[in-house]
Amino acid sequence: METHVDFLELLEPDMGLKILACLDDSADLVRASAVSRCWQNIVVSNGLSKQLCMRTFPQLAIITRVVEPSHDNSGERDHRAYASLFRALTAFPLTYCVADVVSASSTDNYPAESVMNTLFPVVSILHRSVYWSSKGTDDPETQETLIYSLTSSFCVVREVNLHPFQDMFGFDFPIYSSRFVRFRMGHPKSRKELNYDFIQAQEYADDKFIWTYTSQMFPVAKSGFVSQSSWQQKNCLQRFKLPEPVVCIGGYLQIEFLGRVQKAWDAKYYICFLNLPPNAISTAPLFNQNTGFLILGFLSTDFSYLHQRKR
Repeated sequence: METHVDFLELLEPDMGLKILACLDDSADLVRASAVSRCWQNIVVSNGLSKQLCMRTFPQLAIITRVVEPSHDNSGERDHRAYASLFRALTAFPLTYCVADVVSASSTDNYPAESVMNTLFPVVSILHRSVYWSSKGTDDPETQETLIYSLTSSFCVVREVNLHPFQDMFGFDFPIYSSRFVRFRMGHPKSRKELNYDFIQAQEYADDKFIWTYTSQMFPVAKSGFVSQSSWQQKNCLQRFKLPEPVVCIGGYLQIEFLGRVQKAWDAKYYICFLNLPPNAISTAPLFNQNTGFLILGFLSTDFSYLHQRKR
């Protein structure tokens, strides 16, 4: 009669843990936990699915507890929850996730040059360009911000694509871009404060949010010299890929424009951008729709509106 030996049982416990901790996909951890009771004990009791999530998405450290009514064992519950969470954040196709605009730090000619124009799927209407424009300023270091709400309050963001506006009727066809862009993600301090139309009031809402992630500064592409002291920005769709996929907990994105390069006819510096393209913000949703519920507990009580998600 043929006998089978579980090689992990022949090793020291720490060695077996080191071997299974090398798995970098939650699906592999789930399969490993089904091999034997020994393997299951190593995977579940050491929380390897949770460790994998935290290594890949440090933003998930804000989760303090997991509640799944169908499972009383905390180890098995956490294993199932974090394995499902990792799968949801890594295996689903990228989708367009911009739901609406919350605010712009300034608008030059409201509503003709409103930030709402960045949601339109076209770049012109009746031969008129559709874009957002900041107010003009004498200081080229004045920053601007746009805030968008996303379609999910819990998703992973991989890249943001932007297209600066070029004035085809201006002298030398100026491109009103910024020198750098930076991205922040987070959640509102209070949901009630967002029941206000910041766009119509032309007020910024930056102080209404807690930003849990801030990216590096990305340089905006340049095409060449205009003069001895300035560069011509590039007129094209520009992709800003984040160094690592980022979990956006809260569902809000801030785009920050740093530095101005182009003066208009009034000798003031402006920043102008066209509509967000269909793949402007590449994300994956949290969970596929299925039966049952997964409840995530967070450090902040302000997350009450996203604690419960269908799984």
